[in-house]
Amino acid sequence: MSAPTPLTDAGPDFSPWPDEVAARYRAAGYWAGVTLGQVLADSARRHGDRPAVVDAVRTWTYRQLDHDASRLATGFARLGIGRGDRVLVQMPNVGEFVVICFALFRIGAVPVLTQPAHRTYELVRLCEQSGAVAHVVADRHAEFDYRALSAQVAESCPSLRSTIVHGDPGGHVALADLYADPYRGPGPEAGDVALLQLSGGSSAVPKLIPRTHDDYAYNARASLDACPLGPGDVYLAALPVAHNFTLCAPGILGALTVGATVVVSPSPSVEKVFPLIERHRVTVAAAVPAVALRWLDAADSTTCDLSSLRVMQVGGARLKPSAARRVRPTLGCTLQQVFGMAEGLICYTRPDDPDEIVVETQGVPMSPADEIRVVDDDDRPVPDGTPGHLLTRGPYTIRGYYRAAEYNRKAFTADGFYRTGDVVRRLPSGHLVVVDRAKDIVNRGGTKVACEEIEEILMNHPGVHNAAVVGKPDDVLGERVWAFVIPQAPLERGDLADYLHERGVAAYKVPDRFELVQEFPFTAVGKVDKLALRQRAAQEEER
Repeated sequence: MSAPTPLTDAGPDFSPWPDEVAARYRAAGYWAGVTLGQVLADSARRHGDRPAVVDAVRTWTYRQLDHDASRLATGFARLGIGRGDRVLVQMPNVGEFVVICFALFRIGAVPVLTQPAHRTYELVRLCEQSGAVAHVVADRHAEFDYRALSAQVAESCPSLRSTIVHGDPGGHVALADLYADPYRGPGPEAGDVALLQLSGGSSAVPKLIPRTHDDYAYNARASLDACPLGPGDVYLAALPVAHNFTLCAPGILGALTVGATVVVSPSPSVEKVFPLIERHRVTVAAAVPAVALRWLDAADSTTCDLSSLRVMQVGGARLKPSAARRVRPTLGCTLQQVFGMAEGLICYTRPDDPDEIVVETQGVPMSPADEIRVVDDDDRPVPDGTPGHLLTRGPYTIRGYYRAAEYNRKAFTADGFYRTGDVVRRLPSGHLVVVDRAKDIVNRGGTKVACEEIEEILMNHPGVHNAAVVGKPDDVLGERVWAFVIPQAPLERGDLADYLHERGVAAYKVPDRFELVQEFPFTAVGKVDKLALRQRAAQEEER
C-alpha cells in the first residue's frame, strides 16, 4: 500500500485553516469531529430499513447502503488504496456513485469528483494535479466507452495503477468483484481531506477544491437548517451527482444525514424527471436555471402528478426574476434560490422570506460564522446596495486550492478571504443579489455593462426563451456587447434592439449584435459556458 500524502499538513498540497481558527470552529460546534463515513453509519443505526437511495435499477435501504460501502471499502483496500490516496471517480447518475464515495470515505481515500463529460485532456491534467492512483468509471454511458478512455489516461499518468469498472470490466477490475467482508481497518481523521471537488468555472481544466470531513459534514448540517429535510422527505438528484449543489446543498449528503430518501435520475430531462416525481412522491428537487426553465415550460402540459413537490431549489447561476415568479403558480411549490460555490459559501432564501426577497435575491449566507466582504477594485468596502466584489471566509470555505500555491496568492487575501469572482449587492437585511461574474462585465469603451441586467430584460420579451450576454474583443472600444438568444417564437434581431430601446435601456447597453441560437453550451456542472460563447463571439469578429 502506498504511503499517503499528508493532505492535512500545511504545504504546497493543502492550505488548512490556521490552528486558532480551527480551534474556534471546533469549540463553537461547527466542526463536530465526525467523518462522512460515520455520518452514514449513524443514519444506518437510526433508519436501518428506510429507503436511502433509489435509482433505475435498485433500492438501497440505509442498512444495505452502509453494508455495501463497508464491503467495497475492503475491496479498495485490497487493491492497495489507502488513507490519503486520490481516486478519480467518473460516474453517471447511478446509485453506485454513493456507494463508491462512502467506501472511499470509510478508508480515508479521497474521491476526485470528475464529470462524465470530461475526456482525456481534462482527466490527464486532473490526474497529474491530484496524483490519482485509480480511476472508477462505468463501462459505457451515453454510447461512450469509458474503459477505453481510462486506458488512454493511464498511458499518460504513471500514478494511475487501476481502472475499476461498474459493469463489464473489459480487461480492467470489475467493481462487482471488489465487494468483500465489511471493512475493519483504520479510517481517516475528521480533519483529513474527504474529497476533491472541481471548481465550477469555465476554465478547460478545473482547479481542485479540498473539502475535509469536518467542514463538509458541517456544510450538510447548515444546509439542512436552511432547507429542512426529514425522514419523510424524498430528494431528487437530477443534476450531475458529483456537483456540489447535488451532493451537499443539502443534497445527497444532507438527505442521508437525516434519513430522507434520495431518488437518482439519470438526467434532468422532463421525460425522466416528471415521472420520477410522480412515482416516488418527490418533495424537494434541485435545478440550474436552464433546467428550471424547461421544467416550467413543460409543467402546464404534463399528465404527471407533481403535487408532492414542496420545494424547488434553483442554483448554479442566478435565476432571473421573470422566471422566479413563475415557479409557485406553475409548479405549486416554494422556490428556494441557492447561491454558492464548491469552494464553500452557500446562501439560501428561506421558507419564511417575503416573495420579493425570494424572487429578487439569492439569499443569505447559511452559517452565522460566514464572514462577508463586498469591496471595490481596491478591496475597499462598499456601502450596502452598491455592487462590489464578493469575498468570504468561514468554517466550510477553503483557504486554498489543492497544489495551486501560485494561484492561491491571487485567489485569497492575506487574511484568508476567498475572492469568489462574483459581483453582488448586499441589502441591509444581509441578502445578496448577484449582479454578475466580474469577468462577465463588458467594458465597452470605458463604460461597464452588466451582462445579467441585459439578460434579464431580454428574457421578459415574450419571444425569448433564454439569453446570454458576453463581451467580444474590439480594437476600438476594447469590447463590444454580444447577445446570444434562444427564441421560443419567431423573432427578428431588430425586434430585440427595439424592445430594449422601448424600455429605456441606455444605448450603450444595447448589444452590438444579437445571435439567434438553438441552445447554449454548458460546462460539466451545468452552467452556461460563457467562455465558449466568448470564443464564438471572437471568431465571429474575425470573419
